[in-house]
Amino acid sequence: MTTPDVRRHDDADVLVGDVASALLDRLETAQARGEVPQIGLTGGSIAEQLHRELARRAADSSVDWSRVVFWWGDERFVPRDSPDRNALQAREALLDHVGVDEANVHEVPASDEVATAEESAEAYSAKMRSEGAGFFEVLMLGIGPDGHCASLFPGHPALDARDAIAVAVHDSPKPPPDRVTLTFEAMDRCRAVWFIASGDGKADAVARALAPEGTIAETPARGVSGDETVWWLDDAAASRLPS
Repeated sequence: MTTPDVRRHDDADVLVGDVASALLDRLETAQARGEVPQIGLTGGSIAEQLHRELARRAADSSVDWSRVVFWWGDERFVPRDSPDRNALQAREALLDHVGVDEANVHEVPASDEVATAEESAEAYSAKMRSEGAGFFEVLMLGIGPDGHCASLFPGHPALDARDAIAVAVHDSPKPPPDRVTLTFEAMDRCRAVWFIASGDGKADAVARALAPEGTIAETPARGVSGDETVWWLDDAAASRLPS
């Protein structure tokens, strides 16, 4: 497990700008090596701000967005056109504006495409086996006030999934109740894991996730790390960390 790199920012706007710059640099560098980088997107309000900032900067960047592969760390098992879908949010804020190749956009199957969240997880896992690189260049994650990441919630059975890429989650404590999430084993296969958190509502969870002691069962975000692990925080989200 890598030692996390904690990066503090004055506010959410500065945070989003720095994450956007770092991601564009990382994608440019990977493409300069001749690679087609694969990244994992997340949902939430700070992710939407980031996606809009990336779209705004696209014209000034050398990133070839048609040579970036997109996945999601988790998804809500709802119809494809539901505003609850992380993928819909990402499309409206970023993907529809930067010239992606649709063959490189791998959404989790929706509830109007397959019958159950289990079928969705199986299909998503199969797609990752056939189209995935075996690792993410960058996997972006949020953290909930309860310490969850992706759709791995405290005390839920999905925390114990083994030999699986994605699994179904039912009875989520946060609506909607049915979801599909990558497992810890899948999320650990990353060159970089980037947690992005803003606001004092996340401060307790961030402090628990980065504390020297604690359990994954209580704070699932403790269970994910990459070759590089960065916590991108604004001052409010970092307010309960040691100074």
